Amino acid sequence: MLLESVRVLDLAGGDADAVTRLLADLGADVLKVEPPGGSPARTAAPLLGGVSIPFALHNANKRSVILDPADERDRRRFQELARTADIVVDGGPRGHTADLGASRFGTSCGELADRYGHLVTMSVTDFGTSGPRSHWQATDAVLYALSGALSRSGPTSGTPVLPPDGIASATAAVQAGWAVLVAYYNRLRCGVGDYIDFARFDAVVTVLDPIFGSQGQVAAARRGAGRWRGRPRNQDAYPIYPCRDGYVRLCVMSPRQWRGLRAWLGEPAAYADPRFDVIGERFAAWPQISVLVRELFAERDMADLVTAGQARGVPIAAVGEPAQVLAGEHFAAARAATHAELAPGRTALIPTGYYVVDDHRAGFRSPAPALGGPNTGWRARPPVGPASGGVSGARPFDGVRIVDLGVIVAGGEASRLFGDLGAEVIKVESAAYPDGLRQTRPGSAMSESFAWTHRNNLGFGLDLRNPAGKEIFGRLVGGADAVFANFKPGTLAALGFSYDTLRGINPRVVLAESSAFGQTGPWSDRMGYGPLVRATTGVTALWTAPPGPEGSQRAAATGRHPFYDATTVFPDHVVARVTAIGALAALIAGRRTGAGAHVHVSQAEAAVNQLDTGYVARAAGPSIVPDTGLDLVCRCSGVDEWCVVSIRTDDDWRRVAAAFGDAALAADPRFGTGEQRSAHRAELVDQLSRHTGECTPASVGELLQAAGVAAGPMNRPPDIAEDPQLSHRAVFADMTHPLIEHPLPAETGPAPFRNIPQAAQRPAPLPGQDTRALCHTLLGLDGDDIERLIADGVLFAAD
Repeated sequence: MLLESVRVLDLAGGDADAVTRLLADLGADVLKVEPPGGSPARTAAPLLGGVSIPFALHNANKRSVILDPADERDRRRFQELARTADIVVDGGPRGHTADLGASRFGTSCGELADRYGHLVTMSVTDFGTSGPRSHWQATDAVLYALSGALSRSGPTSGTPVLPPDGIASATAAVQAGWAVLVAYYNRLRCGVGDYIDFARFDAVVTVLDPIFGSQGQVAAARRGAGRWRGRPRNQDAYPIYPCRDGYVRLCVMSPRQWRGLRAWLGEPAAYADPRFDVIGERFAAWPQISVLVRELFAERDMADLVTAGQARGVPIAAVGEPAQVLAGEHFAAARAATHAELAPGRTALIPTGYYVVDDHRAGFRSPAPALGGPNTGWRARPPVGPASGGVSGARPFDGVRIVDLGVIVAGGEASRLFGDLGAEVIKVESAAYPDGLRQTRPGSAMSESFAWTHRNNLGFGLDLRNPAGKEIFGRLVGGADAVFANFKPGTLAALGFSYDTLRGINPRVVLAESSAFGQTGPWSDRMGYGPLVRATTGVTALWTAPPGPEGSQRAAATGRHPFYDATTVFPDHVVARVTAIGALAALIAGRRTGAGAHVHVSQAEAAVNQLDTGYVARAAGPSIVPDTGLDLVCRCSGVDEWCVVSIRTDDDWRRVAAAFGDAALAADPRFGTGEQRSAHRAELVDQLSRHTGECTPASVGELLQAAGVAAGPMNRPPDIAEDPQLSHRAVFADMTHPLIEHPLPAETGPAPFRNIPQAAQRPAPLPGQDTRALCHTLLGLDGDDIERLIADGVLFAAD
């Protein structure tokens, strides 16, 4: 397994448990430290057979040790485990490290890193350990509100729609996993550990649906310098249509796909003009085109439409039901789900994890450990070896070369993450099929999305279908550490570069790929974009307003479907991080073995694993004890201003009523318990809105956070740019590009490190901008040979 040489001491709990599950899936020896009686996360709802589903899922493949902070022997035991570990991950505002470190050694993750210089430590908190909001609490709903995700989800007016619960926490866990593994790789390079003050808020802002980051292919041609404060006006960029037994979604992007749809519609003369090949022209005419699509789809079944559309080259997907996905034929054939015992005598169907490595599942192997297992030491292995002599303070991936075939968001971002931290990323691009993010507004030379996604890249123009181009690509691979791609499965092999071929050229090369639906299973050959992945896996079906009169009235008035996920690019950004983690784990393994590896990530499986608790609970049915916590979107004073209030417990409810000085509300029998509050959700929102409606969103957040309740305002893009917590933590820095007239706020890195510099900011390249220089420096070609290859169309270069 890729990380079998890595020792991880896990003091996390709750949402942070998923960070170390990622490392455990890839083979790390993860030893979970629990207090007597066990982690409080063991009893967190929803429950199956009295066992917490999220705890069971996020602590699989780990082992458990009980350490009592009051016992001097246990504190010494902790010291020894920390001294011999590679990574320590803690969670919570204070952290378990402080309890166990109450004697002679460090009392925080930072001090632990000071004491043991080789150690990489991370504290995972909601907002970080310093700054004006460091004392705040967050739920997924509060993170959606503060990050701007809520402001782009839902109708153009009326109550915004919260994204599905779980995505924010899972996204933060992936970003934390990436950050801690980067610091570990840097330790291998230079011998120096690190301390990472990780904030879940920072991660959700920069990874889920980043306001200052790629918004996807559709948005590349329409974003400008102005930051719209209202709601997104195009709620159906990826339109959904009713059919006889449900709904289907279209995602028509390219001219070829449009021509397939036009033929399916019977070649209507009104849309035969070639100008409709341009996506912007189609969008302008889509209300009229939609009439024809609705008529075609209305009396046909979902399965028939998907089969017919895919046969015509039209990207289409059924809007699936979440409860059916894990048990469906695709997840079974791909071995992406398995039955596991989550509680004594109680099994459930669970997703197996994110990764396929060398054609084998790298995921669920063993259930979450019983409290205090019999083997509480590290697995037998040689001690940690010396570093390779790198320079402390340099970027971790200095000297790493990546040949990048990745496109749009999921592909482009994976390599950008390495480029930010020092890797030489060679973006190989075809003149005939440029990256979809290169489409831009008339008069603009580069889209903001491309500038964000492909900074720190070198542009290399190459025709991979040309025999001479294949030879040049092989020479690039021969000197590379990794090749990245996100083509449909089989495409790379059809070009003559299967993993076996790449490995034959360079035995130590890592191939890291992602695709919409994975390498195997009945969905694997489908065309796929993020919107189709969300529809097929049931994420779209979850992205709806809670039941209530407003939603019903809106649907009746507009005739619109009830789904509101069209303005997200989930799971593209998180898939990029998941792929990057897998690639980095393979590079770490290669340092030990000298061999490469093939890592593959399915976007569909990533989406389901992000929402694993909800999917497992739905599949398990009525035997589940549900989580009765509520996340409420309440109106505030001002035009279209909103806040989120999370009521997880009865104590939360009493604090909310007391904060608003409403004794009658506290005594209202409709809201006395979690079950009653859930049953009277709409009335509860109305009652709270009497108070929040008189306050600004920011003041509601301040009031309730001071009372110990997770709450926050719905932020818009300008609010993110001026957010005091993000400013304090230097999450963004202005990035300039010579082809874009205004600076672009860009993330400074995956998290604040002590010993790793902030991200580099070399401008994204024009197509083929570096072709000549790379041919000369890497391939040893002389000027005449380079110009001949350009003239023959094997290469292309920017003027």
